Amino acid sequence: MNKIPKFSSPLAERMRPRSLSEFVGQEHLTAPGKLLHHMVAQGEPSSIILWGPPGTGKTTLAHIIASASGSAFSALSAVTAGIKDVRQVIAEAAQLRQEHDRGTILFIDEIHRFNKAQQDAFLPHVENGDIILVGATTENPSFEVISPLLSRTKVLVLKQLSEKDIITILEHALADSGRGIGAFHAEAGPDMLELIAQHSQGDARAALNTLELSVMLTGANEAGVRCISRASIENALQRKMLHYDKGGEEHYNLISALHKSLRGSDPDASLYWLARMLTAGEDPLFIARRLIRFASEDIGNADPRALQVALDARDAFHCIGHPEGELALAQAVVYLATAPRSNALYVAWQKAMRCIEKTGTLPVPLNIRNAPTGLMRDLGYGSGYKYDHNYDDAIADQQLLPDEITTERFYQPSGRGYEKIIAERMDYRARKKNRD
Repeated sequence: MNKIPKFSSPLAERMRPRSLSEFVGQEHLTAPGKLLHHMVAQGEPSSIILWGPPGTGKTTLAHIIASASGSAFSALSAVTAGIKDVRQVIAEAAQLRQEHDRGTILFIDEIHRFNKAQQDAFLPHVENGDIILVGATTENPSFEVISPLLSRTKVLVLKQLSEKDIITILEHALADSGRGIGAFHAEAGPDMLELIAQHSQGDARAALNTLELSVMLTGANEAGVRCISRASIENALQRKMLHYDKGGEEHYNLISALHKSLRGSDPDASLYWLARMLTAGEDPLFIARRLIRFASEDIGNADPRALQVALDARDAFHCIGHPEGELALAQAVVYLATAPRSNALYVAWQKAMRCIEKTGTLPVPLNIRNAPTGLMRDLGYGSGYKYDHNYDDAIADQQLLPDEITTERFYQPSGRGYEKIIAERMDYRARKKNRD
């Protein structure tokens, strides 16, 4: 029977990368030629603020930078530390620099939680080099960190880890017998690792914690292997994991259900399918893109504001992430579900595309061609063009379509919502031109 190892720290702490070669994700900062790679390779750290979602590597990068530079490393959490703690660490750093010519990297987790006075305490010591400040925050530093401190640091933005990144991290933990859980002889199929990755929502710490607890809750079979199952993952999470295959049929079934519920003007059904997709781990920005498409295809100019609402929801989620950003998507879903409907724009676009496919590249009428040269003017370019603003209501009667399709009508607005006003304007324009 295999002896079960005992560890004094969680898996996420044990698997913390010790070098950039072990680090997964954030290639825009850590790849060769990028800022952090240069900083580590040269052993020349500078004061920075790492801004990004939880579990994306902020603390790990601080450790790696300190290790590569040979600097001492001190860490404080702004949640528990006070100004007394800050002064003590700074005093120790100044003494170390004076007596041993050794720098200190001071890592401040959740730096946005320090008030102005506490942040002010760093300024002279960052300025004179007593400390190299590495702050970590999940909040926008522009709003949460004082300007003098921002001017003395470089803000680096960390991205949410992709599912591929999370799966790679989990695979490393399963295979590592020294720091990881390799000694437990645990096995997890690709679908189980994907399930954990989906639920972690880009947070490597959360994913590793779930993996470790799932292994602990899984008994070994006769061969001494612990086969991680959906049931053990659900047990670890203390929640039911909804069936969802982001690349398979259920993915398309649910997005279809959301789209058709929106089209059916049912906010309750729309909210339900939105919640189903988010709970199951769907990429919220994928949903946001579908809402933007819906706003143009199914609402169009019946409510031009719908497209802006969808775009605002996407931007809001991108700004604040899970879970707060989900409410912005819900707000957009309710707005879209209750907005007036018209697919007139969609139909018009399809008709225009079919017309082009049928008739090809018809010549532009001479009267609306550009005529920047004398030769072009001599050839009749721009001849007979009527400047609309010189006419009543800025409407001139002139040909704007090629000769072959002058009678084509692509856009036929409905009588719903704002399109009722558009239809009235189009009717007035037609009557005005006919009178002229």
